[in-house]
Amino acid sequence: MDKSEVFNEKPLAEEKKDIHDIEPQIDLDEEDDSPIEEVRVTVTNTDDPSLPYNTFRMWFLGLAFTAIISFVNEFFYLRQTTVSIGYSVVALISLPIGHFMARVLPTRQFSLFGWGFSLNPGPFSIKEHVLIGTMAACNAGTAYAVDIVILQNVFYGDHKPFVAGLFLVLTTQITGFALAGVIRRFLVRPAHMIWPATLVSASLFRSLHSSLSEDDHGRMSRMKYFLMVAGGMFCYYWLPGFMFPTIGTIAWICWINPDNVVLSQLTGSNGLGIGVIALDWSAASAYVAPLVTPWFAQVNILIGFILVVYVMVPWAYYTDLWHSKNFPIISAGLFLENGTGYNKTAVLDSKGLLDDAAYIAYGPLRMDSFFALTYGIGFAGLSATVMHVVLYNGSEIVERWKSARAENEDIHSRLMRVYPEVPDWWYGLLFVVTFALSMVTCVVWDFMPWWALLLSLAIAAFFVLPVGIVQAVTNQQPGLNIVTEYVIGYMLPGHAIANVTFKTYGYIVNVQALNFVSDLKLGHYMKIPPQVMFMAQLVSSVLSCIINLGTATWLINTRPNVCTKDGYPFTCRSTKTFYSASIIWGAIGPARVFGSKDGALYSTVQWGFLVGALLPLIFWALSKKFSNVTWLKYVHWPVLLAATSNMPPALPYMYTNGLFLGFIFAFLLRRYRYDWWSRYNYLTSAAFDTGVAVAALVIFFAIQSWNGTFPNWWGNPEDENFDHCALGGANYFGKTP
Repeated sequence: MDKSEVFNEKPLAEEKKDIHDIEPQIDLDEEDDSPIEEVRVTVTNTDDPSLPYNTFRMWFLGLAFTAIISFVNEFFYLRQTTVSIGYSVVALISLPIGHFMARVLPTRQFSLFGWGFSLNPGPFSIKEHVLIGTMAACNAGTAYAVDIVILQNVFYGDHKPFVAGLFLVLTTQITGFALAGVIRRFLVRPAHMIWPATLVSASLFRSLHSSLSEDDHGRMSRMKYFLMVAGGMFCYYWLPGFMFPTIGTIAWICWINPDNVVLSQLTGSNGLGIGVIALDWSAASAYVAPLVTPWFAQVNILIGFILVVYVMVPWAYYTDLWHSKNFPIISAGLFLENGTGYNKTAVLDSKGLLDDAAYIAYGPLRMDSFFALTYGIGFAGLSATVMHVVLYNGSEIVERWKSARAENEDIHSRLMRVYPEVPDWWYGLLFVVTFALSMVTCVVWDFMPWWALLLSLAIAAFFVLPVGIVQAVTNQQPGLNIVTEYVIGYMLPGHAIANVTFKTYGYIVNVQALNFVSDLKLGHYMKIPPQVMFMAQLVSSVLSCIINLGTATWLINTRPNVCTKDGYPFTCRSTKTFYSASIIWGAIGPARVFGSKDGALYSTVQWGFLVGALLPLIFWALSKKFSNVTWLKYVHWPVLLAATSNMPPALPYMYTNGLFLGFIFAFLLRRYRYDWWSRYNYLTSAAFDTGVAVAALVIFFAIQSWNGTFPNWWGNPEDENFDHCALGGANYFGKTP
C-alpha cells in the first residue's frame, strides 16, 4: 500500500477501536466530509461564499502587519538576542482591530477606476482574518538573501548598489511562488496531502471566530479554552524565559557528578542530553512540533534520533574517529586537529578567496564526528526522499498529471469550485519576470555565472515535489542547503559569494515554493478564493523584501562595528554562521573537506547518497513481499534520516522532550481521550505558541531592551550555565574551545 494512504481513515466509530492497528481506506466519491480524521475534527465542511474577503480592511491590516513584522524581525535578527513576531501574534492582535474597523468605518460605496467598493462591507469575517494572517505568515521569516548582502558589505568589503541586493532578495523570495503554481494540483487539492501545520492555524482562526453556541454541548467553548491556555502559558513562560531559566534545561543526571567529563557529555544539555527535562515549550516544540506532527512520523523521528545520537555518535566519538576526542561531542564549530578554533582569516586573501599555500601551511579544517556524520545523513536524506516518492507516490503523480483537475475530490475541493482558480498563465508570467530579473542580477552584478543560476533553479524544481509530499504528510521538510552547497562547491571552488548565492537560489526557492503551497492549503481549508490569495501573497512578499533589505542596510550604515563583539547588541549571530558556511563550502570547498584534497578526512560521508537511495528500495520491496507485516508500511526513510538534520543548532534534549510530549498528545490522548483530542489538540498547540510569543515580546521590549535583568541566583546563574553542567560542551579532556 502507498505511504500516501497512511492518513486515509475509516468511519469514526470503527477507527476509534483500532486506529493504530489497521490502515484504513477512503472513497472520495462517497465522503460528505474530509476522509482524513485530523482534518474532519479541525476544519468545518461548510462554506459561506457571501462573507467579505477582498476588502479595504484586509489589505490595510495585512500590509500594515507585513510592514511591521518585516521591520521588527529583521531588526532583531541582527541582534545578539533575537525576537520574532510570529503568525499567532498577528492573528490575535488583528482580530480586535478588524472588529473595531467594522464598527467605525463608513459604509457608503466608493468607486476607483470603475471598481465599486465599500470601506466597510459588514462584520469582520474569518476570511479577511485568514488573509491578513497569510500575508504575515508569508513574511514572518527574514529574507534569506539579505545575509548575502550583509556578507558582502561587512565581511568581504564588496559594496554593491542597493538595487543589486533588492533584485537578489526579490527574486530568491518570489521565484518559488511561480513554482508553487505548478505543484499546487499535487499538494493542495488531494485530500491526503493534509499539511499538519496548517491545521493549527485553521484551529486558531476557527476558535477566534466561533460563537458561544457553536457545538459546545455544555463544554468549554474553543475561544474560552484558547484564551485560558494562552494566558496560562504567558504567565508561566516568565519562569524559563526570564526568572528561572534553569528549568528549561534540568540536567539532573549530570548533577550527580558535574566534574565527570563523560557523564557531562552524555547527560548535559550541550551534550547528548540523556535525561534532560525541558520545562520550556519553545525548546520542546521547536523541532518536532509534538502536537502537530503525526504519530507515525514521530516514531520514525525517534528511531532515526536513537540510531544517530545514541548509537552512531557515541561509537564514533569514544573510538576517536577522525580524532573526535579533541573536540566537543556535539558542536558546529570548526577546529584544527589539536582542538583549537579554526582561524578562517588565516587562509583567505584580501578578496576573501582561498590562499592555497596558506591553507596547506595552516592546516586542514576539522569538525567533530557528530557534525561530519550529520552531513552524511543529510546526503542520505535527500536521495531517500527522491527514491521514496518515486516508489510510494510515483504512480499517483503520473495519474494526477494525466487527469489534471478531473480527479475525484473531497468536500473541501468541491466547495472551492465556487471560486475561480488562478490561471496558469499568471504563474507562468511571474516565473518569466523573476527569471529574467534573476539572470540580470547574477550576471550584471557578478553574483554567479548564468549557468549556475540555471542549475540552481533546476535543483529547486527537481526536489520541490518530493520534498513537498514528505512535508505535506509528515510535517518534516528535508532541506536542500547541503546539496546545493555541495554541488557548487565542487563546480566553483574558492568562490564564497557564488556558493552562497547558488545555495540561496537552489534552497530558498524550494522552501518558498512549499511555504506558498502551505498557505494555499490553509486557504483551501478556510475557503479563501485562490485569486485573492495569490495577490495577497505576492504583494505582501514584495513589500516585505523591500523592508527587510532596507532595515538591514540602514543598520549596516548607521551602527558602528556591526556584526562584531564591539557592535553589541548587533552581533549578527546567524549571519556569522552563514559566513562560516561560505568559508567551508565556498572558499575552502568540499573537495578539501569531504574529498581527498589537502588532508581532508571526511570523504566517506559521501556514501550517504548511495545508502539513502538503497534504504527505501529495500523496505519497499520487503513491504511488497511481506504484505501482512503492517509496520513495514510505516517506515518512512526520508523522515527517519531527516530526524537529526537540524542538529546543530538544535540539541538532542529538544528532540527527546518533544517526542515525549508527542507520545502523550499524539498517541495516548488521541487513543484514550479522543473527544478531548479532536476538539482541543491543535488549539492547545496554537495557544501555547501564542502565550510564549507574547510573553517573549513583553519580556524583551519591557525589560531587556532597557538593559533590565533578573537578579542572579542558582536558577539564573551569571555565567549563563543554566544546566549547571559546564563540561557538557567540553572535549574529552575537559577543555572548552
